[in-house]
Amino acid sequence: MKPKILMADLQGQYQRVKDEVDEAMQQVLLSSKYINGPQVKEFEGHLGEYLQGAEIVSCANGTDALQIALMALELSPGDEVIVPSFTYVSCAEVISLLNLIPIFVDVDPHSYTIDPVAVEQALSPRTKAIIAVHLFGQCASMEPLLYLAQKLDLFLIEDTAQALGAEYVFQDGKRRKAGTIGHIGCTSFFPSKILGCFGDGGALITRHKGLAKKARMIANHGQKIKYVHEKIGLNSRLDTLQAAVLDIKLKYINEYIASRRSAANWYYANLDNLSWICLPAQLRHSSHVFNQFTITLAETVDRVQFQAYLSSKGIDTMIYYPIALHKQMAFASLKSSNVHLPATENLCKRVLSLPMDTELGPDALKYITDTIKDF
Repeated sequence: MKPKILMADLQGQYQRVKDEVDEAMQQVLLSSKYINGPQVKEFEGHLGEYLQGAEIVSCANGTDALQIALMALELSPGDEVIVPSFTYVSCAEVISLLNLIPIFVDVDPHSYTIDPVAVEQALSPRTKAIIAVHLFGQCASMEPLLYLAQKLDLFLIEDTAQALGAEYVFQDGKRRKAGTIGHIGCTSFFPSKILGCFGDGGALITRHKGLAKKARMIANHGQKIKYVHEKIGLNSRLDTLQAAVLDIKLKYINEYIASRRSAANWYYANLDNLSWICLPAQLRHSSHVFNQFTITLAETVDRVQFQAYLSSKGIDTMIYYPIALHKQMAFASLKSSNVHLPATENLCKRVLSLPMDTELGPDALKYITDTIKDF
């Protein structure tokens, strides 16, 4: 019988911390403080310590975090926000929901992260913000983006949903955690993330106390005091049960990252000599936490056939992302939907993500790479 290797073994990860997580959840159940219980503040504090003293505002999910960030920056309808086209829809979705205009730009074909040159070429007098997505586990090239943001008085937002724990290394050697570099960072605690809960959850990250206060108020119906609503806001809270789970798992985040890096090192060592596979670049300016391990197939490889072959051998794979945002029907009316973004369009046809999680042992990894070599 063929083994079944999942993209993410969430059950295996749970079993490693089961006793601690079960106890933490039991404490919430016994207290019955399901909304804004003490575990929420405790988790925010511990995550802030991990992220070098940043302010943390937890919320219901990563998409809400992005929307709250844009609302806190008080952009005006019609303002333009530059965003990579090779990413998940949530960035562009919240831009459009707030009557802002997403301007889609290309990515670096090797790191998959937003291309600063493309950002500079897309600037206009209406540009007010840039969203840098730290895709697949490493930071975008932040120093050029910081330079543009400072020079032109733009806001720089980080989507660090796939790179929590990664570090950006500046040219002077200074290091900062992903999400703490720009004006405000956003993350998701979706179960398969580096730090994942048992449902939906998210947070905003910032070193600016004023932005943190504004974001916290927006996430709570626009109120600081109950029934006194200063702004239009959202109902976006991290459940106490999820905060309790996350606080336990946060203690193990460095172990989780080390496990992912170990699996990635196996892939690099055992797939490097295959001419028909391009392995993901590891950038000098960023550590990599490998939320995904995404390869690019040569044009001569039929991706559908290759994916079906791996599936027949019990190996799960995923395509992140098969359709670029500027090609999505939802954004067809935008002027930037007609742009040609060669790197993005090529990657959408050729990328494939291999299993990557904290529980990938040597036997599973050997089976995956041996199976790929046999293709």
